[in-house]
Amino acid sequence: MKVFRGLPNDAARAPCALTIGNFDGVHRGHQALLARVRAAADHLGLEAAVMTFEPHPREYFARVSGDLSRAPARIANLRDKLGDLAQAGIDRVIVEHFNEHFASITPQDFIERVLVDGLHVKWLMVGDDFCFGAKRAGNIAMLVEAGKRHGFQVETLPTVRQGDQRISSSAVRATLAAGDLNATGALLGHPYAISGHVIHGQKLGRTLGFPTLNLRVMHRPALQGIFVVQVHGLAEHPLPAVASLGVRPTVEDAGRMLLEVHVFDYDLPCYGKLVRVEFLEKLRDEEKYVDLDTLSAAIDRDANQARAWFARRDRVAAGTRAGTLTATDRI
Repeated sequence: MKVFRGLPNDAARAPCALTIGNFDGVHRGHQALLARVRAAADHLGLEAAVMTFEPHPREYFARVSGDLSRAPARIANLRDKLGDLAQAGIDRVIVEHFNEHFASITPQDFIERVLVDGLHVKWLMVGDDFCFGAKRAGNIAMLVEAGKRHGFQVETLPTVRQGDQRISSSAVRATLAAGDLNATGALLGHPYAISGHVIHGQKLGRTLGFPTLNLRVMHRPALQGIFVVQVHGLAEHPLPAVASLGVRPTVEDAGRMLLEVHVFDYDLPCYGKLVRVEFLEKLRDEEKYVDLDTLSAAIDRDANQARAWFARRDRVAAGTRAGTLTATDRI
């Protein structure tokens, strides 16, 4: 999959089947849309392309207004978003920098300069509530009319639902904020995870007896707290761990977001490695403690709870394989 920061140059502007959106989380609704784009591209002999934005437009407007509370929490970082788009079979992703200039483009200029001249769109799919251009003045009817003039076809995808619930990024954020990782996985179609490169930290966890691998989180995540997790990328199989995702109020009350992961019985150097942390169960919210001894005791309790969680899971798995679950395991 090719990734472009902004519109590609002339040599890379092959005709494409395109969809446009933020794709935060690439949930099952997104996946249905991307599958339709892939199928249309194959049928028409085009490249399957996605245009997405960085930062999220609502995040940009929140910064302009000076009220960052209006910005949506992020489900996924850009790396994970691109990975999900590649897995969906997309050939080309245009990551458009959403700034004052882009926000001011009129709907007509967006159609002519971006879709027609910039991307050579021949087929376009958008959600049934899609708006575009300055002040969101462009709509689907405008796109359909433009397609007749410029030679591209427009399709819309109805809202994808899970029972009575609309599958959306907002719904995913709500389940993450509530710590309901099972509901999150049902909306995404897979377990929730965050990937990143391991960075050097303050080494405080090591002095407390709980060495951690640290991942920088550049945006406000949709979930925070203490979690049972497993880590992919350090061994042939995922490793059990306990993790803290938050601002570490006891030791660094500066608002810098960090994902700290204590991998059980693993203490090999892994700085610079790309890992994926899969979230399995929320244990509690992040707290501020009076001193490091109290913090260390809390981490010890969290680690013991996480070890017990994995022991229960392994016992249930073994019982399932043997066809004999205990009454406790069935409950």
